[in-house]
Amino acid sequence: MNTRTTLWDAVHAERRELVRHLEALAPDQWQTPSLCPGWSVHDVLAHLIDSATTTRRGFLRKMVAARFDFDRMNAHGVARHRAADPWATLEAFRAVVDRTDTPPGPLVTRLVEAYVHGEDIRRPLGIGTTYPPEHVLTALEHLARTGAGLGGGRERVAGRQLVPVDGGRSIGAGAPVRGSAVSLLLAVAGRPVGTGELTGAGAAGLVGSR
Repeated sequence: MNTRTTLWDAVHAERRELVRHLEALAPDQWQTPSLCPGWSVHDVLAHLIDSATTTRRGFLRKMVAARFDFDRMNAHGVARHRAADPWATLEAFRAVVDRTDTPPGPLVTRLVEAYVHGEDIRRPLGIGTTYPPEHVLTALEHLARTGAGLGGGRERVAGRQLVPVDGGRSIGAGAPVRGSAVSLLLAVAGRPVGTGELTGAGAAGLVGSR
C-alpha cells in the first residue's frame, strides 16, 4: 500500500542514492548534457533542489513571477539554485534530501520526478542503478494515466499496453510494449531509451532511441 510515509521514504532513498553517485563525478562530468534538452547534469540537480524546496504556496508565487510560463519558472529555479561550483550545488541538494515540501499535485509526482530526473542524470554519465520495482510501477501508472496538460503521458501511450518485464501488472490496452518499468517510465515521460530496451508491436514510434 502506497501510504504518504511509504512514498516519501522512497523519494528520500532515491535522493540519497543520487547524492552517493554524484559524489564520484569528475569535474568535467557536471557539464554532460542530460536527457533534458538544453540542461546539463548540473542543471538537473539544481532543478531537483528547486523542486524539493517548493511548497504549494511557493509554486503559485513562482508561477506568477514567471508570468504563468512553466518553462520560464523552471529556468528561474535552475538559475537560482545552480551554484558556480557544482560541489556547492551538491551540498545544497544533500541538505534537502529529507524534506517533504511539494508543489501542487498528487504526492506520487514526487516519485515520477525522482526516478525520471535520476535517469536524466545517470544515463548520460553511464551510471547504472537499481530502483524499487514497486515504486517505479506506481510512478509509471500515474504518468500513463495523466494527461499531457498535467505533465503526464496518457496521449503518448494511447492504444498501447505497457508490460513491465520485471514484474507488476500491465497498464492500458492495445499493442504491447515490453520493457523494464524504468525504461517504460522514461518512454512515457518522452525520454529516449536505448535500442532494444522496448519491444513489442507498440514499441515503434513511442519515443526516439538513442
